[in-house]
Amino acid sequence: MPDAAADLRSAPSEHWPAPRSRGPVTATVSLPGSKSLTNRALVLAALADGPSVVRRALRSRDTTLMARSLSAMGAHVDTAAEDWQVTPGALRGPAHVDCGLAGTVMRFVPPVAALAEGEVSFDGDPHMRNRPVGEVLTALRGLGVEVDDAGRGALPFTVRGRGSVRGGTVVLDASASSQFVSALLLAGARYDHGVDVRHDGKPVPSQPHIDMTTAMLRRHGVEVDDSSPNRWSVAPGPVRAVDHLIEPDLSNAAPFLALAAVSGGTVTVRDWPASTTQAGDALREILSLMGCEVAMVDVPDATSGRGLRVTGPDRLQGIDHDLHDVGELAPAVTALCALAEGPSHLRGIAHIRHHETDRIAALATELGALGADVVEQPDGLSLRPAPLHGGLFHTYADHRMAHAAVIVGAGVDGVLVEDVATTGKTFPDFAGFWSRLLGPAADERG
Repeated sequence: MPDAAADLRSAPSEHWPAPRSRGPVTATVSLPGSKSLTNRALVLAALADGPSVVRRALRSRDTTLMARSLSAMGAHVDTAAEDWQVTPGALRGPAHVDCGLAGTVMRFVPPVAALAEGEVSFDGDPHMRNRPVGEVLTALRGLGVEVDDAGRGALPFTVRGRGSVRGGTVVLDASASSQFVSALLLAGARYDHGVDVRHDGKPVPSQPHIDMTTAMLRRHGVEVDDSSPNRWSVAPGPVRAVDHLIEPDLSNAAPFLALAAVSGGTVTVRDWPASTTQAGDALREILSLMGCEVAMVDVPDATSGRGLRVTGPDRLQGIDHDLHDVGELAPAVTALCALAEGPSHLRGIAHIRHHETDRIAALATELGALGADVVEQPDGLSLRPAPLHGGLFHTYADHRMAHAAVIVGAGVDGVLVEDVATTGKTFPDFAGFWSRLLGPAADERG
């Protein structure tokens, strides 16, 4: 395991007892908005040709950092009310961007900062200095932007903007993160010649996130050509001001739907979209393969009147599945596989070694410590049925690792979660919400 991950693992933190499910859980829940959609909406709103509103924005550390970074450069992002008001402004330095542990801030904001007049410096939490961003910085240099990173290809770095960017064609390797592509596309329409991004390398992971980016750009009136494999072109032109209504975060649904699978209960998520670019929508297929009943149903008290209902099986089945496009679901799915009655093999996720931590190594370490028969593969994990026991599950400051921990804890006595507060990255008060669901009167709350 990388040294940084080992340091996080040994860091002192509060240990939270994950509640155990004592019977089938029946609940209907509403989830906070999507982080991915919120942060893309904020970037586009800050670059738009007029004010706009982001409704049901996720209010979390990652989205707050995005709002602050855009405001620091001259846009005005008012997050005081439930609906966030965004008013574009002249982008200027000097400014400082705190990336925290937010990959979207570290990667999406530098191409915006390149449009500013003056210097914009970037740094974040210590672990963020290990996360890849060099491809974005190299691409910006290729488009005529001055970037000082002392050759690190990582935080901290400074973008020296001149008020405009030449733009043009750039070739990069986005096999470590689809965010490298999205970052350039989001700001590309404001570049003098737009941007033509070409990928050269192993397959790009998390394709749904690029689809999300291109769909949102088109909503803003931006001309996007993604008709050729591994190439995305954004034409220069205005970014039209558009109000956004943010969908629930479907990846954050993973632990709640997993709770139905673990307990043999029924969990319904309100306002599950009928059509979406979110990677979390793959949970429908994955849970079906594991033996769950999955259906879109009428939910009278939902805003849309609809939701997704999952009912857990008597026996949870293992799966052999490629998670390449939906790697963010891997921690939750791996936790479910550790509780399944058959073997599982999860593959195609080498890129999640570069997320908040090396998630493959971390999952193998933490699940193994609880008794799981888990083998770390170069691009995934293999699991065989084994009796699990309680113990301390480290999260490595990674919200998805915390999700894996509580899923296991729902099925195993005595699981302690180190730093459950890291879930605040995308779900404020997750621990309290989760505890209420598993309380003695959890029926139909949420």
